[in-house]
Amino acid sequence: MQMSLLKTVVLVGMMGSGKTSVGKVLSTVLGVPFADTDIEISNDANSTISEIFERDGEMMFRQAETRIIKRLLDGNPCVVSTGGGAFLKNENRKIISRFGVSVFLKVDRELLWERVRRKDTRPLLKTASPRDTLFKILDTRQDIYNLADFTAESNKGSSIAQSANTVIDLLSRRPDVLKPVGD
Repeated sequence: MQMSLLKTVVLVGMMGSGKTSVGKVLSTVLGVPFADTDIEISNDANSTISEIFERDGEMMFRQAETRIIKRLLDGNPCVVSTGGGAFLKNENRKIISRFGVSVFLKVDRELLWERVRRKDTRPLLKTASPRDTLFKILDTRQDIYNLADFTAESNKGSSIAQSANTVIDLLSRRPDVLKPVGD
């Protein structure tokens, strides 16, 4: 069945939760553009996220993130993957709530660790104990992630396509977000 996306879908959650992978599949299935806020920020600054954190600090990065979120939600409906900390900022949550719909991609903590442990592109995990740091970050963010409009859970056995289908099933419960086209 063909579906029409009426509001931008904003994927939120921890690093390694699959926001980019699931977002790309969602955008293809729904026939809308995909945007990743980290890539947008990196392109605007002509620097990597790690370089931005090191050079400008997290506060400047978060300001750029808000600017990008505003820009993306001001356009036509699309699928947006945010950085793990984007949803923590109240201003971002208000923008997302007003102009889009948020979906928290919830993943078991051990699976998150499995997904991110070999990557050196995560500035917040450049610590003496990255695993403990990841779990502390998750513990401090969990309640805010739970404020999302929807929660899509996935586990080790879930494929990217299955996770995308879970999100579509959730979105289809809101006719102001996703509606069938023709019959």
